[in-house]
Amino acid sequence: MVFESNLICKIIGFIHLINNQLYKPKYLTIFKRLGSHSVLALIALISIGGATRVMEAGLACPDWPLCYGSFLPINHMNLRVFLEWFHRLDAFLVGILILFKFILSIIWKNEIPNWLPKTYSLLLFLVIVQGSFGALTVINLLDSYTVTGHLLIAFLLLITTISINQNLENDEIEEALIWWRLLLFVPLLLTLIQSFIGVRLSSTWSAHICLSFNKQCLILNTHKLFAFPITFSVLLIIATAIYKRSLLTENWKYLSALIFLLFSQIVLGILSLKTNLNEPIFIIGHQLNASLFIAILTTLIFRNPFTKKGLNHSLNSQMVNVNS
Repeated sequence: MVFESNLICKIIGFIHLINNQLYKPKYLTIFKRLGSHSVLALIALISIGGATRVMEAGLACPDWPLCYGSFLPINHMNLRVFLEWFHRLDAFLVGILILFKFILSIIWKNEIPNWLPKTYSLLLFLVIVQGSFGALTVINLLDSYTVTGHLLIAFLLLITTISINQNLENDEIEEALIWWRLLLFVPLLLTLIQSFIGVRLSSTWSAHICLSFNKQCLILNTHKLFAFPITFSVLLIIATAIYKRSLLTENWKYLSALIFLLFSQIVLGILSLKTNLNEPIFIIGHQLNASLFIAILTTLIFRNPFTKKGLNHSLNSQMVNVNS
């Protein structure tokens, strides 16, 4: 009798495992795909925002949320108007996409992890704050602190979205490496601070004043100095991964991308200064690189650093238990 009871319990557990593995793709696939689109849209949004700032197109549309009183200002369209209009359009599409994910999470709340609707509600709140900052940048005529806050909220949206994606990927992770995450968090925090300084640098014209008149160079020098601790922290991460072979084996693609982005970011920064900030392509590339750098760091922080056990392994272990 005891044997039959144990066998029934194991069979029930096996069936439960099968059901879990079968229903998860129903929502995981949708949320993962939507999450990937959100990440790409946010990186594009940040890059286009950087291009808008560099091309001095932040006030190309004098009103908000429309542009010259219409959704598509064809009669006023030029490069600057297009940049500002497209930046707003991308922001609107990102907001709609996140709202859609939030609605789906409410509809499927009984079939998905409890944390997902709560996190999407946070994401939706950040979108509302981001839209408010976008309106204030026009109302306050590109106030430096408003522009800076606008960018930092965009980075928070990117970080939160990537963290959701990675948590969906690693829903079976047993134990997170806290020390590894803390090690990765250091360059992420430093990069956010450096981005804050960088926006202040461009929005207050401090870089141009420093390069042209050798005045107000404190912000520019601080921005350049921050490259040293960021570089050191990334090299420490690489050295740690090499020492812990398993970390290098499972994360080498992300770590390689991190090194490439770090040194290309330094090169783009040098080229921007060498050309006296007169080549928009270098500055826009610098902004895009920073977004990708933050995205890679966030991915490394929240992903499972080791290979996740697959379905076959789980099923096989259950079969062994049933057989025993």
